[in-house]
Amino acid sequence: MKTFVTIVGVAVIALALGALAGQLWRESPPVPALDRSEGVDVGDPAPPFRHADIHGQFVSIEDYAGQPVLINFWATWCAPCVREMPMLQDYAEQHEEQIELVGIAIDEPGNVRDFIQELGITYTILIGTTDVMQTQREYGNANGMLPYTVLVDGDSTVRWQHLGEVKPQHLEENVTPLL
Repeated sequence: MKTFVTIVGVAVIALALGALAGQLWRESPPVPALDRSEGVDVGDPAPPFRHADIHGQFVSIEDYAGQPVLINFWATWCAPCVREMPMLQDYAEQHEEQIELVGIAIDEPGNVRDFIQELGITYTILIGTTDVMQTQREYGNANGMLPYTVLVDGDSTVRWQHLGEVKPQHLEENVTPLL
């Protein structure tokens, strides 16, 4: 009887470890289609926004007039957001003369400040809650899922929208050619 209990115990532990390993190493789940029932679409003028940065200074989309800006909606508690941020930082550094990168966090200021300092993020970070969720809807993401990224060109026209984790190939195929 002890042998049976031992075998069952080992099997349960093996299944649990297998499930945990599967969660850790699997790719991001498929992202549902972008709900564009509200807000702009590619080719539309970018809507205005005004949010505070991590220092309490207000920043608006008009501050970037004449230059392309990549806007990334994110949160510290969003795993795909966390995974893509170092890659976005690298992209911002590689193309610093061609594009502005603005992260807009749906989170509390203290959480965001500590988080970006820990990751070494130097691009502009704006913070808010319900106001940021409203901006995200206006930018074409009615379902409010994260992460969500939008490219606005120098003429303030939306050129690209992406729901889900951004990968380097997404930027190379959709953003870099428009710079």
